[in-house]
Amino acid sequence: MENLKQEVIKAISKLPESANIDDIMYELYVIDKVKKGREAAERNDTISVQELKKEMQSW
Repeated sequence: MENLKQEVIKAISKLPESANIDDIMYELYVIDKVKKGREAAERNDTISVQELKKEMQSW
């Protein structure tokens, strides 16, 4: 498994040369959210689809 710095460098290097700061920030945002999601799943800190649907009804 890559460390965070290696993962970020790899993601940014795949962006086109025309990428701007917003593109880079979005890539960092996605990496962060995926990392946090994986950690939550490993801790079983998730909700079921039924719970999600119930929560969405209150929106």
